[in-house]
Amino acid sequence: MHGVSAEPHVTPGLRTVPVQRRSAARLARILDACAELLDETGYEELSTRAVATRAGVPIGSVYRFFGNKRAMADALARRNLDSYAARVERRLAAIPAADWRSAIDAVLDEYLAMKRTVPGFGLVDFGTRIPAGPPGPAPATGADLAPEPEPVPDANDRVADRLTALLAAQLRRAPDTTLRRTVLVAVEAADALLQLAFRTDASGDPDIIAETRELVRAYLARTLG
Repeated sequence: MHGVSAEPHVTPGLRTVPVQRRSAARLARILDACAELLDETGYEELSTRAVATRAGVPIGSVYRFFGNKRAMADALARRNLDSYAARVERRLAAIPAADWRSAIDAVLDEYLAMKRTVPGFGLVDFGTRIPAGPPGPAPATGADLAPEPEPVPDANDRVADRLTALLAAQLRRAPDTTLRRTVLVAVEAADALLQLAFRTDASGDPDIIAETRELVRAYLARTLG
């Protein structure tokens, strides 16, 4: 594959973009702690102070990067998407350009692997699992400094953009509006079905996953086949 980078994007919403290795490592610890606490307590009980304690950093270090917990969760979602794109890109590098079915299997397999193993992914994945709720005043202690912002841009649009670029490079075709629309529809369909698979079985119902794979392949065959 050529011309596509899986390097992380600069995360919108960061108050401060880390430029030194130590600062970047601190940000990574904060996001790791956020992911762990999401699994343990859920989003409603998550607080910036709890994240700071788990990460072993002063509360001011969290506020240096994030104004509230939603901004922190969104940064975690974007990091997940960067990691996902990098994993997919590595898989695609070993797949012949003409073998689009194997490419789609790689896209699905890497999502499933992250769903089963990455902390916090069940609630956040790429940004779609946390309800926005109405904005409200910040609590006095132990939580956010600012009201919750409006919902972030739809996560499936983010995913479709990244996958369109990766698949266009893999298949040696233009990332035009037709391909992007096709990928977005496939992402939306797979997202709904895989949510069902993981509601049915904590590890992902294998029969529903198999049906999802078959449905996505059949739909994409019109454009990629």
